[in-house]
Formats: sequence, C-alpha cells, structure tokens
Amino acid sequence: MDEHAGDRGAVMGPEPDPSEPFVGRDAELARLFHAVDSASANPVMMLVGDMGTGKSSLLDRAVRRAEAGGARVLRAGGSESEASLAFSALHQLLRPVPAAVDVLPERQRVAIQDAFGVAPSTPGHPSAPDLMLIGVAALSLLSALGGRGPVLVVLDDAQWFDRASLDVLSFVARRLEGEPVTMLIAVRGGDHLPGFDRHVPTLPLGPLDSAAANRLLDLQPKSPAGRTRTTILDQAGGNPLALVELTRTAAAHDAATGMPSAGPLPLTDHLERIFAGRLNGLPAATTRALLRLAAMDSVDTAIAVSAGLPDTEEEAWLPAEQAVLVRRIGRDVRFRHPLVRSAVYHAASLGARREAHLALAEMLRDEPDRRAWHLAAACPGPDAAVSAELERTAARARRRGGHAAAAKALQRAAELVPRREDSARLLVEAASAAVFTGDLAWVEELAAAARTRTDDASLLASAAVQAGRLAILTVRHTTVFSRLIDAAEELAVSQPAAALDLLADAAVVRFYSGEDTQRRRIQDVLGRLPEDASPAGLRTWVRAVSDPFDARAHLVSLLPQLAAEAEARPEQLTTAGIMAWLLDETPRAVRAFDEAFDRWELRGPLPEGLGGAVAWAYVERGRWDQAREACARTTAVGRVTGLDHAVACAATVDATVLAYQGHASSARARADEALALIDPLESRSVCVYARRALGAAAAVEGAYETAYDQLRMVFTADGAPVHYHASYPAVADLAAAAVRSARREEAAAIVERSARALADDASPRLRALISRARGLLADPEDAEPHFRAALADPVLEYWPFERAQTLLDFAEWLRRRRRIAEARGPLTEALEIFRRLGAHPWIERARAESRAAGLGVTDTAPDALAELSPQQQQIVHLAARGLTNREIGERLFLSPRTVSSHLYRSFPKLGITARSQLRDIVEGTLAAGSRQE
Repeated sequence: MDEHAGDRGAVMGPEPDPSEPFVGRDAELARLFHAVDSASANPVMMLVGDMGTGKSSLLDRAVRRAEAGGARVLRAGGSESEASLAFSALHQLLRPVPAAVDVLPERQRVAIQDAFGVAPSTPGHPSAPDLMLIGVAALSLLSALGGRGPVLVVLDDAQWFDRASLDVLSFVARRLEGEPVTMLIAVRGGDHLPGFDRHVPTLPLGPLDSAAANRLLDLQPKSPAGRTRTTILDQAGGNPLALVELTRTAAAHDAATGMPSAGPLPLTDHLERIFAGRLNGLPAATTRALLRLAAMDSVDTAIAVSAGLPDTEEEAWLPAEQAVLVRRIGRDVRFRHPLVRSAVYHAASLGARREAHLALAEMLRDEPDRRAWHLAAACPGPDAAVSAELERTAARARRRGGHAAAAKALQRAAELVPRREDSARLLVEAASAAVFTGDLAWVEELAAAARTRTDDASLLASAAVQAGRLAILTVRHTTVFSRLIDAAEELAVSQPAAALDLLADAAVVRFYSGEDTQRRRIQDVLGRLPEDASPAGLRTWVRAVSDPFDARAHLVSLLPQLAAEAEARPEQLTTAGIMAWLLDETPRAVRAFDEAFDRWELRGPLPEGLGGAVAWAYVERGRWDQAREACARTTAVGRVTGLDHAVACAATVDATVLAYQGHASSARARADEALALIDPLESRSVCVYARRALGAAAAVEGAYETAYDQLRMVFTADGAPVHYHASYPAVADLAAAAVRSARREEAAAIVERSARALADDASPRLRALISRARGLLADPEDAEPHFRAALADPVLEYWPFERAQTLLDFAEWLRRRRRIAEARGPLTEALEIFRRLGAHPWIERARAESRAAGLGVTDTAPDALAELSPQQQQIVHLAARGLTNREIGERLFLSPRTVSSHLYRSFPKLGITARSQLRDIVEGTLAAGSRQE
C-alpha cells in the first residue's frame, strides 16, 4: 500500500529514517506539514499521483510529524480485495478506538455497529442503517477525540476503499472546518473518488525533474552509471519507484552476467515482473504464505493469522523480507507495495491461486462475506452454490447499508449462476442496489447486461424501472424523459404495471423540466393503460405530478383514501404528502411528512423523487427550521452521491428561507449555487425557484427593480408560467415589486393571465395570492374587495407567511385611507406572525407601520437573532427547543463540537449567558433590558 517517494528509506521500509534525504518532494512535504501543523490550513488535502510517485512515503512523514506534535493518528489503507466489503475501510479506521464508539449516543453507536455488522438484533430496529447518521456518528467520534488533542486521519490508496466508507468519509470531510481534525487522502491519479471531486484541495505528485531523478540514483546502494543510467532515466520517466526498481534490476543483471544489459530494461508499466523475479528460489512455505496473503490482501493481521497464515515470528516470512517483498512490524505483515501483491498473485498458476482461495475460504468460516468472495475467486466456471453464497453476502451488505458492496456481490453472483434467467434476475437485483450509489453509468451497465441474458418481459421491464429510478435524480431531464416514456409506450400492452412505474418516473422528470410537450406524451400513454394496471395511487401520482391543476378537485378528493392506504405502508406516506403538496393541500402534506418521520424517518441513502416537496411544505407551513433541516439532509446525500440536481433543489429552498429571514447575501449565494448546477432549459423548476429566491433577497434590501426583474423571469415574455406549478405562487410578490418599480401594467397582465389559466382549478391558496396581487395593483379605491377576498378563507392561516404579507399590505392600504383604527388589528396579527417566523425584514416593516398607526411597539428578541449567521440561528432555535448539542448535530449533520462553538459565539451576540435563556430569546419574551445585563 505504500508508494515510494524516491529515497532509500521509502524503498526499504514503511518508516524511513527521518535523517535520510527526501528527494524532489520538498515543496509537497512543506504543504503537508503546514496542513498538519496549522489550524488555519484546509482540514482536508488529497495527494494525487501515479503509482510509485511517493504518496505513501509522504503520508508516513506527515504521520511522524503529527505524532511528534502529540496528535492522535488514525489510518486506513485501501485494498482491492476489500473494496467489495461494505464499510471495511471505515471499520479499519475506527477499529483502534472502540471506546470512542462505545460512548457515542445510542442511535449513533448502533448505526456504526450496524454498519460493521456487530449491532445486536432488536425488535423494531430498522433493517438498514441511515448513511447520514453513520456520517454524523463518525464526525462526532472524531470531534470527541479532537477534544483531547489534534487528530490526523490518513486515508491511503483511497481509490480502493469500499463505496459505503467513501460516502461516510466524504460526508465527514465536508464538515471538519473548525474541528481539530486533519484528513490526508492519497489516491492514484486518474481514479475517480466519489464525494471528493469538487471541494477538496489537491496536491499533485508529478514525475521528478532530471536533477532530482539523478540525485535519487546517486543515493542507491549501487548507483548506475553510463548507458545503464541513461536507460534507467529514460524508461523511468521521473517515477521514483521505477527509478529505484530499475536500478535494482540492472544491478542484479550486471552481477549475474558481468556486463551491462544490452537491451531495454522492463518498462515501468511492467514493474510487476521485477517483483515477480524476486520470488525465484523462495522456500515453498514462504511462497505459499505470500500467495495466501496476496489472495487475501487483508490489512487486518488478526484475521490473516487466524486464517492460517504464519505468525510474524515464524521463519517463513524471513526470506520474503530479505527479498524486499514484505515488511514486518510487530504482529503486522504487509506487502511493501501493491505491485508486490499483484506480482505474487499473478506469478502463481491458476491452480495455485484457486488452491489459495479455497484454503482461505475454509479457514474463514467465521467471516462469511470474505469466505464467499474467496469461493467466487476459486470458481473456474458457473457454480450455483457459490452464487447463492454471494446472494447471501449481498443481503447482509444491504442490511448494513452497503449498497455498492451488495451490487458487486450480486453482479458476481450473476456471472457464476448457471441459468441465464437467474443471471438476468441477479443483474436486475444488482441494478436495484446500485441505484443507491448514485452511479447511473453502473446501473445502466447492469440493466444492459440483464437485457442480453433474458427475453422475460417482466425482468426487462424491471431493468428499465431500476435505471429510471436513478435517472430521474440527474440533470439529464430531456434524455431521461425520452428513455422513460419510450420504454413505457413499449411496455404499455405487455407489461402495463411496469409501464405505469416508468410513467410515474417520467412524471417526476416532467415536473423537474417543466416541458409542456412532456405532459401531452404522459397523458397519451396513461390513456392507453388499463385502469387496473397498478394500484390507483400510482395513476393518481402520475396525474398530480404531471398536471396538478387539471381536475384538481377530483384529485384532492382521492387524498384521504391514499392517506388511509399508507397507514399500513409508512414509506407511502411521503408519496401521499408530495401529492398533497402539489395540490396545494399543504396542511395534509405536512401531517403526512410528520407521520412519515415519526414512523419511518424517511430512511434511505438517496433523496426521494420530488423530495424537495418536504422542505417546501415546511416553508409554506411556517416551519422554517425543519425546512432547512430537510435541505441539509438532501444536500449531504446529494453531494455524497454526486446528484447535482438534488443539491440544486435543496439550495433553492434554503435560499428562499434565508431571504425571508433577511440574509440576502447568503440567499443569493445559495440561489446562484443552484443555478450553476443545472441547465435552466433542462430544469425549469429549479430555475424558477432560484429566481423567486433572488427576487425575495432583492426585495428585503429594497432593490425592487431588481426584485421585479428576477420575478419577471418566472414567466415567459407573453406572461405564461415558465413552470406549470412553481411559477404561479410568485404572482403576489411580482405584484408587490411591480408597484414599487413602476411596472404595474405589465404585472397586472400576468396576474390576469394566470387567473384565467387556473380558473376553477385554482387552489384556495392561489386564489388568495391572486386576490392579494389584484389588491396591490388596483387603483386605491378598488383595492379593498381584493384584500378582503385574499383574507376571507380561514384555511389560509396554514400559509402563515403569505397571510401575514397580505395582512400587512391591507393594513398599509387602510392606513393610507386614514382608517387607522381598522389597520391596527391586521398590523398586530401580521407583526405577531412575522416575529414567530423570524422574518426580520418584514418585522421591521410591520413595526414601522405599527408606529405610524399609533401602536406601541418595542424592540423584540428576533432583532437580536438577526445578528447571528443563518447556521447560528438554526442552532439557537433547536437549542431553544431543548435539543442537546449531539441531537442538533444529528439534525444538521454537524459535530457536537461545531454546535457548541456556534452557541459559544452566539451567546454574546444575544446578550445572554445561559442556555436556559434561549427559549425566551426565540419566543420574544425576554425583556430588552434584561438581555443587556
């Protein structure tokens, strides 16, 4: 696993003598030392370089530096053979600190134990751990260790980490700012490392320059000269490992023949042959031990020894150590370089390899997952029994949340099962597991492989459905929609149930894209499917998602039945909630989401299709903290899995709440992030939500012309909605900006066009927003009926922010008409709502209007909260509700230390000294004078 940096120490062992020169990597070493030493350095750094460029040797020096400074070091090294074992790298990293795991909060501790397969089975325990909870647990653990002193996390050969571990570690890496934890990662150049692609500073390791390469050759025990030196320099191309190993090969050749080599030395790409040459003449016991170690390649020495490998004290290892093939440190035996392992393995005959794997499988009966993979490696051809073992391995991996490991096991099981139909079935199951890795190319590869093995219409349909499940979460809306709708049309007659599944996904893509031609194609295919093709809820889903304002009343009438059916299947509550939200039945939606969280907690490693509905429903209902919590989860999952569209959706909701709370610059940053992640013509929904957030941000700063320009982009040039669902709620804010920027006439035309388009299918909420817009845009003497219509329906109290805006608009109109006494009631109610929500710009506006109306108003607690950053406000609100730092960390995916740090910095800004005062601050009951004490 170590890759040599180009000095004698690095070549001879994993811990080179610090006094020996380190050739050609001074600048890189200085950057690593700065990362280890400086609290201001970026907490994460990735070393990227080809094999043999010195990544591991650099990491060794960084480790010694950190340990000399009193840091705790946790290390994990990637292994090809363990890349299929879910959470194996995370287990390797945390295995040295079991006590730190034991003291985690119960949910976090059980989540990690679940991932490692050691959690006790308890009734009601979820079948799959929550990947985000595991990430929070790992973050909390590292943060707690950091409380005792600095921590260095070293991840070597990370390109071979299992995907589940990578997902957790990339989650942790994004949240180390402010923690006394540094993470150094080494990855081979050209390898994709999920979750670490965008935001991690990289330290590239290129080839050594000519001067450094020559210095390295000078340091070798038998420094080459003349033509041999020139040949080595030319062939090594500046690769330190190649320089050293080619020198060894040349020296051995010269010693054997008495003359320099006449031909070219082995090429760098074929360095395996160099190591393989060292195997000649080794005792049979040593060769057998090396091959078993290579076949296992486990970094867990305890398992290796118990599996029948010689103990490190035994003489079998001495010849291998003398041949510079392995290193022994205490009870640990490891290959000096991944190439050694590869050379040992591939130098053996197929029969010898098979014998090694079978021996290991026999010895690893207490490690069923490792055993299954060894049995698979020993298979010369199809084997139903081994295929079944791999299926069981996949099932265990899925229960632990290791979806990538499960997919790999099922894919290998498909290769070994004798019957083609069974192979196709296993490939479809593999695709189903791979969906949760976010790797669309892999899912499509598995689905394509399944199609080559079967003509079974049901399996073929399932393969298409699995690919569609993930495809809808990408940004390729046009391409994905065409694929889904074409497949649905093809299956409409032979597999109507599968066709409806595909149509349900196509409807989600239609929502994201907002393309109207897609609605017509969906309706056409839906009309050709029999009514009993699938449960009625799926047909309702297709209709509600693709066109919620077509026969809205009928769709709303179906919601109680769908909610009742979901009682027996809690995972269906989210579906019912999303449909309710689409139909502007927000109270129903929030009840469904609340129940889903209580009973099922929305578990799963990917965002739900239209999962942004959860956050939007909480925004509309006035539960902004919960909305931002939902956004934090979606953002965390989306970034880990590389699903930019999910991240963009969450960013628009977050931006909207930030704007409402008065954090205009933060809102713009989040909205701009969303727009940068999508194509506005491919994803009209995200584009519209982002423009609405940008309009709100401009309005709170009083830049009404900018606000109008942003909101005007929510509608087309002729006034039609850019998005059939997301555009309409903007009509009232568009009108408010138009009044203040002299664009009244244009806005009025858009409002009236929207009213005509919606007609009787408009929800009570949209009717109220249109009435508010009409009141704002009307001549003063004609405005009152519109304002009263906007406030008439009692159900509108479930959209508190929109109601408070209307109350304030109406109160301002009343006061301007000198009906001051009548204005006081709406003003008082509006101010109370704005204070409860923490809508600071509107609080100020309502307070100013209240004073003008003769109402006595004083500074209130939300003004103090306005001094905090958006994240500090979230934390303060949760702390005020009685949540502990650990519980807040779980909600917001932060470590308890980070939460504590934010609270520590918030107290002076709030003028308080105790956590017990937070509730009064948030509820606005603490007197201004006492806050100054």
